[in-house]
Order: sequence, then C-alpha cells, then structure tokens
Amino acid sequence: MKPLVDTFGRVATNLRISVTDRCNFRCRYCMPEEGMQWMNRKEILTFEEILRLAKIFIALGINKIRLTGGEPTLRKDLTQLIAMLSPLPGLKDLGMTTNGFFLKEFAGDFYRAGLRRINVSLDSLAPDRFAEMARREAYQKVMAGLDELAKYPIRPVKINTVIMKGFNDDEVLPLVEFARARDYQIRFIEFMPLDGEGVWSRDKVMTTGEILDSIRRKYDLIPKETRADHVPADTFRFVDGRGEVGFISSVSEPFCESCNRVRITADGHFRNCLFSLEETDLKTPLRTGASDAELAELIRAEVWRKWAGHQINLATFIKPERNMSQIGG
Repeated sequence: MKPLVDTFGRVATNLRISVTDRCNFRCRYCMPEEGMQWMNRKEILTFEEILRLAKIFIALGINKIRLTGGEPTLRKDLTQLIAMLSPLPGLKDLGMTTNGFFLKEFAGDFYRAGLRRINVSLDSLAPDRFAEMARREAYQKVMAGLDELAKYPIRPVKINTVIMKGFNDDEVLPLVEFARARDYQIRFIEFMPLDGEGVWSRDKVMTTGEILDSIRRKYDLIPKETRADHVPADTFRFVDGRGEVGFISSVSEPFCESCNRVRITADGHFRNCLFSLEETDLKTPLRTGASDAELAELIRAEVWRKWAGHQINLATFIKPERNMSQIGG
C-alpha cells in the first residue's frame, strides 16, 4: 500500500494507541480533579480490534506504535496486548507512556511480552509537590517502579516532565541531575491547553528556551536530533557524555511542519493531530463488517485532511472538546 501522506507532504509513521481513558492520577495539566465521566467498557476497542487496526496501519507505513491512556497499565491484561503487537512484521518500535504506578508489579511482564521502550511521567522529586501535581499520594510507588524497571534492558527510559511556572519551575536542574545519575533521558514537555479544568494560560508555560537557559547555566549541551530528523523533540547530549535531554516545544516552537504522528482514541476514533477538532470513527465500521481495504481508505482520507498545524499561537485557536487523558497523551 502507498504510505500515509497528507496534503503538505508529511508522511505518518508513528501511531499512538490509547487503550483506556481511565487514570488513577489527576494531573493538573491533564485532567479535572473530580467529575470525570469514563467511557463505557463496551465502547473501548478490544485487543483483537486493536491488533487488526495495527496490522492495517503497519501495511500503510506505520512502523512505531506507542500505547497510552489515560493510564495504560489500568487496562486489564495489558501484557497480552503487548505480546500480540510486539512480533508484528514491519513494526520497528513498540513503546508505552505510563505514570509508573504499576511498574513495580508489571515491568518484568511487559519486558517479557516484548516492550522495549518506555516513558514515565515524573513532574517533581518532592513527594508533597508530586502529590499536589498528580493529586494522588504516589511518589514512593513511582520511585519503586523505576527501581524495578532498572532490572530489565528496556532502553531508553525517558522521563516526561511538564514544568509549570510558579509550581515546579525550580526543579529543572534537580530533575536533570536525577536523570543523569540514573541514565534516563529527560524530556521537558511544554504545558499545553489540553487540561481538563481549563486553567491553561500562556503565563504558566515555561518555554523550552527558558528551560534550556536554566540548564546551560550549569551544563554544556550539543544537539543530537532536531525536528528536521522527523522526531517531535529537539534532543541534546551533555558534553561530558552523561545523558541526554529532550524538549517538546508544542507551544513556543511547534513542530507541526515535520509531524509524523497520528492517534487512535480508546473508543476507536482516529485523530490526525493531538489538537484535531474532528475525528474519524473506525470502531463502527470495524464492528459492522468493513473490510481492511475500506478501513484503510478511511484512514488515508483522515491523514490527507490533516491541517498545516494547531493554532495555539493564533487568536483563532479552539480547544478540542476532549482533554489529554481522553485523547491519549
């Protein structure tokens, strides 16, 4: 099959699959503290449906899949899904983004099932502040999960960190030093307007430039990868050879012109952009007898109409109806 190309010539090769909208945290930049309405379990794609869609996407040129949520480890028997996806011909990379709460219990199972890359969200090294950010007392569980993860050759381990001004902006260097000491790659992700409570404002965003300035006061950095390499992050190596740091600058320096990502929500809707205002329902045709070729054409059409980029920096920006946890982070 021909690759998934949009009208701007971008080729989609990276698919993020949300396996659940449920989460045991309530992170400020993602979800409201109360009042979440969870999807009916019958509306969530089954593992067999995910596998079928994954095979279609791989035939269309997707070679990287990342499992997300909500919190993916809340999905019962997730190890089974990993084992179903990991051996697929043409799939070069199977990863997962998690809050780390259940890694102590499942890291070994995930590795044995075929998981080889993982991102763990960690926004503070202070237990009290961690609890304020996640609105859950879970710091020690996440640390235990990271310790367990170290027993297995899952590499790289990336630490996803959202810095919010006036909240954890004094932890940039401590988080960098934590990652360097443990051989993690830390990735700073700018606070985006996808939170569940609508509290986002530009003055709460600590930009990549500001974070870089903070790090460079102590460390020398050299570029490793840039968005020209069709990756979402600008990545730097420390000159002393100890570790890397990445930046996802969705607000201050959008990478839309080189974006190769597409997404499936937990309820089987296909999104060509994190900030899309429209989706294509794949679940209904999937469950009513559509052929692989028909599903492939729906996917192609959605990718083809991908817009030039989100409009966060324009007055015309409209926030998607779904928050981050409902879309799949």
